[in-house]
Amino acid sequence: MKLDEIDRKILELLTVNGRSSYVDIGKELNLSRVAVRERVHQLTEAGVIEKFTVVINSEKVGKKVSGFFEVDCEPSSLVEVAQALADNPSVASCYQMTGPSTLHMHVLVDDFMDLEKFINEELYALEGITRVESHILLRRFKSRNGLKL
Repeated sequence: MKLDEIDRKILELLTVNGRSSYVDIGKELNLSRVAVRERVHQLTEAGVIEKFTVVINSEKVGKKVSGFFEVDCEPSSLVEVAQALADNPSVASCYQMTGPSTLHMHVLVDDFMDLEKFINEELYALEGITRVESHILLRRFKSRNGLKL
């Protein structure tokens, strides 16, 4: 799908506030509610908009420790390890990165005891992992979900 300037502006407004009404977006862009609805529908059908969701502040719901991990795996085990990690409720995101069969993941847990339990009982228990490097988030300066156009 080729995006025009109006599509980009609609996406920008929805990125700022995904609950913006079609009427409010239309007023901002001098379009009718129906025109905005149709464009959003087309963007969704084309897969440009994957889904509408809510962003939860992890600290406000008790997930006070945020850790980032580099996990090296045996090449033959990479997909199985990645799937096991992706299925773990403490894992917020998991990506395959360039390098020696490396996975990058973000983990959210309640406290350092939970982090230790995750590392020892869930991460190290997986077959095929050859190295784990971890980093604990001290302060967030910027966080963004999705792509900004």
